[in-house]
Formats: sequence, structure tokens, C-alpha cells
Amino acid sequence: MQQMQDLFSVKDKVVVVTGGSRGIGEMIAAGYLANGAKVYITSRKAAVCDATAARLAADYSGECISIPADMASLEGIEGFVSTLREHETHVDVLVNNAGVAWGAPLEEFPEMGWDKVMDTNVKGVFFLTQKLLPLLQANAAHDAPAHVINVGSIDGIKTPIFDNFSYGPSKAAVHHLTRVLAAHLIKRHIIVNGIAPGPFPTYMLSAGVGGGGDTANTDWDALGQSNPRGRVGTPQDIAGLAIFLSSRASGFTVGDVITCDGGSVVS
Repeated sequence: MQQMQDLFSVKDKVVVVTGGSRGIGEMIAAGYLANGAKVYITSRKAAVCDATAARLAADYSGECISIPADMASLEGIEGFVSTLREHETHVDVLVNNAGVAWGAPLEEFPEMGWDKVMDTNVKGVFFLTQKLLPLLQANAAHDAPAHVINVGSIDGIKTPIFDNFSYGPSKAAVHHLTRVLAAHLIKRHIIVNGIAPGPFPTYMLSAGVGGGGDTANTDWDALGQSNPRGRVGTPQDIAGLAIFLSSRASGFTVGDVITCDGGSVVS
């Protein structure tokens, strides 16, 4: 009889979450910690990253380690990987979540706003995955693959409502990069999938809807009324999907990009 228990277990897995100091990355990191994984988080701002790691470790009585780094540059990526190698000989799960946006009217949209978004959201995903391949492959096996989860966006599927002209195309690129990497890495026992989130109570969305990034005082209930589900996403929603995509339960799901948006795209 085949094993049917613990299908969603991530206990004792070594997990890396980029952009893990706040927003969706923090929610995903919390989900892994609550379920027994060891989690490394990274973000550009060292003090914020360190503080989030300490708080999450205390809240969930787990190991959450901060390694601040800039995922938009190869130098930052290589520095992160070098530091990680001092702590670990393998990685079970990589969540490529670090991302930025840039808003400006079409006629005024700057080259800097294009390059910064593409460098972080697309180049960073590719090169971090590339540089972590030795650690991802170290323990990967046919019956126990490693997992890579790329966080895209529904703005990479439908037209964004904001004037953030590089963001949607960058996330569409992440979605297709997910499929391309999945086709190559499945032969190495690394399963690659993606998540396309919709509205979640994050700094980025708060800034986009006029809340100034103040997530505590943004009216998320009002914003959620425009969603088919009648609310914005919760940490359990996004963490649950990430856990599925890094557990035995998703062992035959390869190269997919799953929406987590309360029905926004289909509606």
C-alpha cells in the first residue's frame, strides 16, 4: 500500500525565501516555520530582514535565519549563496519571491523603472536558481525531489490596473521562465512551479491603492469587496499553496503557474 499520510509535510526541509522580510514572502516563510521547516530569508534592507527573522523564529519556535542581499545583482546573488553555503550543504525548497514595482505615466516611464523591475523580478529569479543548483541537487532524488517556486502575479496574466508598465511584463516573463526551467530541471529531480498571487495585504498593494504602504491602516475590507471571493488574501492562502508546491502532494505537478487570487482572473 502506498504511503498516503503526511502528503503535505515540509518538516525538517531547508527552505530559502527571497523577499522574505515582509509581505507575501514573510507569509510564506511563516507557513514553512509553523510546519517544521528551517527557513532562510533574504531582503535588501539588513535591519528589517534581521528583525523579521528574529520575530518569526520567536513566533513559531523555529529556525529562521536572515541573510540580507540584493537579488537584482549578480554580486548580491553570489554573496548570498556564498554565505548560505557556510550554513548548509543542501537546499530542499527555493521560493523566488523577491520583487519590485515602479509606477509612472506611460509618457514619463523611466528607463530606471524598467531596468530595476526586470533585474529584480526576472534576472534575479534566473541567476539565483542557477547559482543554487548545486545545493538544490545535493539531496534531490527521484522519490524526493527538490522544489523551486517562482512567485509571479496575476498582472502577468491580465492587464494591470496600475500604470506600472514593466511589472506585468516582468511577471509574464517569470511565468514563462518557470515553464522553461521546469522542462530542464525535472531531469535533475528538481520540480519547478509558479504562483500568481492576486490582492494580498502587502506594502506594494497598499502603495498602489493610495495607502502609502501603511498595511496596518489600509482599508483591506473595502478593497476586498471588489474581489469575487469578497476579501483579500490571507497568509494561510499563500502559505498553503507554497507548502503544497514543495511537498509530496505536488510530486506530479510540473511547470504550472497557479493563481491565488480569489477568482480575479477567471471572473
